[in-house]
Amino acid sequence: MSDSPQSPDFVLLVDCPDRPGLVHAITGVLFRAGANVTSNHEFVDAETQRFFMRTGCGGALDAPAVSAEIEALLPAGSLVQVRRVVPRRIVVLVSKEHHCLADLLVRNAYGELGSELLAVVSNHENLRPLADKFSVPFHSVPQEGLTREEHEQRLQELVGPMNPDYLVLAKYMRILSPGFVARWPHRIVNIHHSFLPAFVGAKPYHQAFHRGVKVIGATAHFVSDQLDEGPIIMQQVIPMDHSYTPRDLARAGRDIERTVLSNTLKLLNEDRVFLCANRTIIFD
Repeated sequence: MSDSPQSPDFVLLVDCPDRPGLVHAITGVLFRAGANVTSNHEFVDAETQRFFMRTGCGGALDAPAVSAEIEALLPAGSLVQVRRVVPRRIVVLVSKEHHCLADLLVRNAYGELGSELLAVVSNHENLRPLADKFSVPFHSVPQEGLTREEHEQRLQELVGPMNPDYLVLAKYMRILSPGFVARWPHRIVNIHHSFLPAFVGAKPYHQAFHRGVKVIGATAHFVSDQLDEGPIIMQQVIPMDHSYTPRDLARAGRDIERTVLSNTLKLLNEDRVFLCANRTIIFD
């Protein structure tokens, strides 16, 4: 059951141990609260035996009261959120590559991004003119002469007070330390080409060309302590053939990275992503 043409006012998110009667019990609370259910998705993960539910609701709700009543009905270890539907606040981190940032800026300018773009932060000055063209605040946090810890401390001092829901690594070419990642658990999103881990290091598209790849793609995932091993949110691929040069592969790769990143932000903005161990449950 997908969302109605009219966006919901609230979204109920439930993650709990599975047992019979959960849907009936939860929707009963919503009915008694006077909520109009506009969409509902549920899923039971067979491996963990956890129940996941996303319900869109119209009308006015006493969110804390509804959340507390549902929590009282559920088993121990349950997670319940009733969230008003508002744009999620994001800070975009970049280095020198422009393609993902440019796409986000255009979407933001025309009201298609869905998120509230607070600022662009970079370890270089290269993309400041691009952000300036769209009147989006740009902050430079240079890394020269600093240890990784010192650089990340300055980064944290800048982005922390902005209180974003997510940090979006739009081709941010710095490996974040476990300490920094721990400050933003499951709130840092990264985009990269899908050749990892097959083609690591420099010039991945040249490596892919010499292996004669037949598809290329992009992966968006949450950042974890293990490099590029966080829970995957979205992946897409497009076909290639022998006529593609390394330059053609790179151009196609940039195109699909833009698409995957913007679609990922849409999923996050609409609270359609649940974590399940090191995997995600996605309600489209």
